Amino acid sequence: MTMTTSRVRTRSALRWLLAVLATSSLCASVYAASPHAEVVAGRAAVPANTDVGQPASPSEASTAYPMPSSSASPAQQSTNTGAAVTRLPQVVVTGAKAMDPRWQSIELRRHGAIGKNVAVTFGLPFPPGMLRDAAQVHIVDEHGNALPVHVEPTLNWHFKDGSIRAVRVQLHTELDGDSRTLRFTLGPPDSTTKADGWPYVDGLVVNSDGVRVPGVLALLSPEWMSASLIAGPQQPAASPGPYDHFFATQFKWAEPLPRTEGPSWLFDRTSTLFQQYVRTGREEYLAAASESYRYYMEHLRRVGAPGWPLCGGGWSVGEVNVCDPKYVYVEPILLALGLTGDDSEHDDALIQRMIGSWDTGGWNFPAGPYAKPEQRFTEREAGLGLLATVSAYEITGDKSYLKRIDNRLGWLYQHQQHNPDGLGNDGSWRNSWQMHEGDTYDPATDVRGSSPWMTENIIDGLWHAWLVTADPRIPTMVTGFGRYLEHYGWVDLKTITDKEKDWRNPCSGPNGQITWYWSSAHASNKQLIDIENSEGWYSDAHDVEMTLPVAAARYFETDPAQQHALDQRLSWLTSSYSLDCADNAKTPRRFNWNNHGVGVVQWFMQQFAHEGH
Repeated sequence: MTMTTSRVRTRSALRWLLAVLATSSLCASVYAASPHAEVVAGRAAVPANTDVGQPASPSEASTAYPMPSSSASPAQQSTNTGAAVTRLPQVVVTGAKAMDPRWQSIELRRHGAIGKNVAVTFGLPFPPGMLRDAAQVHIVDEHGNALPVHVEPTLNWHFKDGSIRAVRVQLHTELDGDSRTLRFTLGPPDSTTKADGWPYVDGLVVNSDGVRVPGVLALLSPEWMSASLIAGPQQPAASPGPYDHFFATQFKWAEPLPRTEGPSWLFDRTSTLFQQYVRTGREEYLAAASESYRYYMEHLRRVGAPGWPLCGGGWSVGEVNVCDPKYVYVEPILLALGLTGDDSEHDDALIQRMIGSWDTGGWNFPAGPYAKPEQRFTEREAGLGLLATVSAYEITGDKSYLKRIDNRLGWLYQHQQHNPDGLGNDGSWRNSWQMHEGDTYDPATDVRGSSPWMTENIIDGLWHAWLVTADPRIPTMVTGFGRYLEHYGWVDLKTITDKEKDWRNPCSGPNGQITWYWSSAHASNKQLIDIENSEGWYSDAHDVEMTLPVAAARYFETDPAQQHALDQRLSWLTSSYSLDCADNAKTPRRFNWNNHGVGVVQWFMQQFAHEGH
C-alpha cells in the first residue's frame, strides 16, 4: 500500500530567453534544449512593442527555439550500446540588452533578528556567462546609494563556461520595521564599498522549533531566480496557476517541521520547498526551506566510512536508519548555497561521504549495473542516487562525480535497452516484483514489471543529468519510458468497477487518472489487478508527480502521434490538482513525493504552448 509508513520501512536546454543586465550584452550558453535540435544558434529578438530598456515580462520574453529534426524517432534508433551515439550540440542564445529592473529587488524580512541594526546574509544566483568577478556585484538602497557589502563566490558553472553561478552577499543595514527593499546591480568594482564578511552562523537566531535560522530573510524575485537557472529551467509563477494553488494547500499542513517523523523527509522535503520558492518568491516557502535545511543537515552522520556498518554520510531522524541511503540528498546543499549563502553545514568531505552512502548502498547492495533478473532493484534508489551525484558535481566541479554520473547513465541505459531477462526493450526499467518488495525470488511466480510512480525518480535524475551533460542516451531513455507509460502504465478507467473503488480517491473525480501500482508489458491483467488490490490503494495520490515523466517525454518526443498522446495525458492529469485532494494530510511525505522536481512541468508546458499545443 502506497500510504503506509511500514511499507517504506520494510522495502529496502533551456529554450527560454536569458536576458542580461543593462550594463552587459553577452552571448550565454544555456542548458541544452531539444536533443534533436539542428539549429544551434539563434538570436532572441525583443518584441516589437517593447522598448529595449523596458523588457517584456518573462511570459512574453523572446526565445530562440531549436527546430526539430526529421531524424528517426527514438524507437527507430539503434539501441546497441556498442554503437556510436551522436552527441548533439548545445543551443546558444543571445540575451537582450536589458533586464527588467524590478527583477533585481531584494525584499528584507525580519525573521527573529532584534534591533534596528541587523546583519544580513543571502545567496544571489546568476545565469551562465553573466558574472565573472564577484566585485562587480553592488547593493543599493532606496535612494540608489551603494551600501558597504561583502561578496564572494559560492558556486561556479563548472559544466558551462566557468563563470560564477552564485555569490554570498553580506551587509549590515538598518531595519526600522519588519521589512525593507534594496536592489542589486552589476558595475565596475568599487573598493570604497567593500566590507568584511563573517561566518554564516553569526547571523542566526534560535526559532520556536529550537533550530538556528537566519535572523533576516532576503527574498529575490521569482523572475530573477528562474532566469538564473539555480534550480534548472523554471517558469515563474507571476500569477499562481492550478499547480501553485495545489502546492499552497498542501503547504498548510506540511509547513510544521517534522522533528521526529523521519519518513516525512523522504523524497527531499528541503529541495521541494526551495524549488517552489524559486518559482514564487514567497516568504513562507523560503522560511520553511531554510529551517528544513538546517535541521536536515544537523542529522547527517559526519564521521566514519560510508556503507555498513558505520554508514558515514547517512541520515537519521526518528525511526529512519542511518544506513538507509534513500534519505541522503545533496541537492539541498546546492540550493541553500545559491539562495541563502549558507556554507556552514557542508564541506567536500561530507559530500564525499554522502555520495559514498549511495555508492556503497548503505545497508543494501552496492550501486552497479542491473546484471541478472533476480537482482534487487528499485527505481527510487536508482533515480535519487543519480540526482545526488549530479548535485555533487554541480557543487564541487570534481570530475570524479562526472565519471560516476556517466556510470549511472550507462547502467540505466543498458538496463532499459538490453534487460538481462531477455524479454526485450519495452521502455521500462523492468525488474522483479518479488525482489522489489523484499520477498523471496521465484521465477515461476514472479511478475516482471516496474513501478510507474517510483520511476518518476529516475526521470527526475535523468533530467538533471541532461542539464549538466547533454548525454545523448538520456532523450532515448526518457521518450522510451513515455511510450511505455502510454501502453502499459495507466489503468483503463472503463474497467473500474465497484470492486476497484479504493484504487482512486473520490476527490479525483470520475476522470481521475490512475497508474498501475505495478505495471508490466508481460503480466496478465489478473496479476496486475491482484497486486493493485493488495498494494495499490489510492494510487492516484501519485498523479501530480506523474506529470513529470509525461512532460519530459513530450519535451524530447518528435513523433506527432506520440506528442498528441502525451499532450492528451497531461490534459487529463489536470484533475490531480484538485484542492480537495491537496487537503489530504494522511501521509505527510506525500507533500514531497508530489512536488519534488515537479515545478519544472510548468516550464515544460510553457514550451509546448509556444509550439501551439
